[in-house]
Amino acid sequence: MRLKLFHKPKFRLTKRLIRRFYAIYSLMREKTSKSVRMELLVTFFICFLLAAVAATTSWNFFRNMNVYTEISYDSGIKDIDSDAERFIRRISDEKISIKEKEKIEEIIGTYRQANRILITDLDGKIIYKNKGASETQVDVYSIIKNAMEARESRGNSKERKEYTSFYPITFADSRAYLIYSGIPEGEIIYNHDDDFPRFMAFITALIVFILAFLFFTRRKMAYIEEISNGLIEISSGNLDFKVEKKGDDQLACLADNINNMSFKLNKKIEEERRAEETKNQLITNVSHDLRTPLTSIMGYLGLIKEKRYENEEQLNEYINIAFNKSEKLKVLIEDLFEYTKVANKVVNFDRKEVIINELLMQLIEEFVPVFEENDLKLEQDISKEKFILKLDANKTVRAFENLLMNSVKYSLKPSVVNIRLYKENNKIMTCIHNKGKNIPKEELEYLFERFYRVDKSRTGENGGSGLGLAIAKNIVETQNGKIWAECKGEDIYFFISFDI
Repeated sequence: MRLKLFHKPKFRLTKRLIRRFYAIYSLMREKTSKSVRMELLVTFFICFLLAAVAATTSWNFFRNMNVYTEISYDSGIKDIDSDAERFIRRISDEKISIKEKEKIEEIIGTYRQANRILITDLDGKIIYKNKGASETQVDVYSIIKNAMEARESRGNSKERKEYTSFYPITFADSRAYLIYSGIPEGEIIYNHDDDFPRFMAFITALIVFILAFLFFTRRKMAYIEEISNGLIEISSGNLDFKVEKKGDDQLACLADNINNMSFKLNKKIEEERRAEETKNQLITNVSHDLRTPLTSIMGYLGLIKEKRYENEEQLNEYINIAFNKSEKLKVLIEDLFEYTKVANKVVNFDRKEVIINELLMQLIEEFVPVFEENDLKLEQDISKEKFILKLDANKTVRAFENLLMNSVKYSLKPSVVNIRLYKENNKIMTCIHNKGKNIPKEELEYLFERFYRVDKSRTGENGGSGLGLAIAKNIVETQNGKIWAECKGEDIYFFISFDI
């Protein structure tokens, strides 16, 4: 015979219940771990339960320590009353006549002889009594009064004294009174003083709640203190300091935000430092670029003023040199003004529909002599499909001019400069490709910053003001376009894109 250890359906039901309970527990734990508020609520609930258990345990402990005993006669008094009531019910139920002496005496004999049993008429004359009684006449009024007083003190009887129970009794043929007296039996009662245990239970619950709350929240408080110390460290200037992320709740999110703030602030300071360096470089470059042509102008004008020339031909040569230097000075000053206006959004852009193909081809034609003078060959790959964009034609031409002049200045000579115009993913792309000195990847993003030069040795004589690409960037981005540079070896690419 095989013994069945368990019933399969019940076992499957138990497994399902366990899985469901675990799923609920996992969900609650996940929700709780993502909310500081929920964590505090759960912690408060657990601490409350622990405090309740501690209060109950403390109550029982101190209550049992404060037990005192006393003797009570209430139970004995109840027994006397019960005997009297039982006597009356028997007389009434059996419809006994007051004249049935033997039967009445038989009933009286069934009760304790130590107690006093009296049956009197309505005037107090004793009709029947047990052996312990000797009276022949009683004062009914006094008996009733004493019985009423005894009833009023019933329930708080601590003194052992005779107790009298008084009841009217109805016989089959008459009415009478039953007087049942006796000394009640005492019993030991254990009483408790509840005030002190109640006070101790409250104090214990309060202490347990506080200690449990401090225990369960110690990690969160330590983490809050860690975040606070991290903020102090960051505020002292250490922007590279990172607050460790712990958990997935609001405090972890706060740590993330602090780290992001620190990173962005550090980046902002770096940008401002770089801008300051650029500004200082600007002052140096512009001072040099302005001083060089200005010195030449003043030198040649001084020669002319002092008439230190041999003939009219040499005079014209001095005048031409001074004029060319003045033009160079004018271009530099105009670049400074142009950049300032574009960067500060002072210039209004008159945007109209422009066929970018025709605009670029016309500009290329104008630049052919410039490229030829610099031993450069200009190639173009312009799409035949007409691309119409809403742009400020003059400002856009200025951006392209700056890129083309940049390729003229920094291309290897002799070499080829290629210009492409094409469509790619709903964007109109322009690419200017030239051969030049390799630009490090980390410096590509700074090419379009004001007064930035990859080759720090270049000056205004052979390099330019460093404003051309910055002006081009502002013009393009103000018209919702993008401009960037790429470099692969000696191949340098400048891209401009506009959305169709």
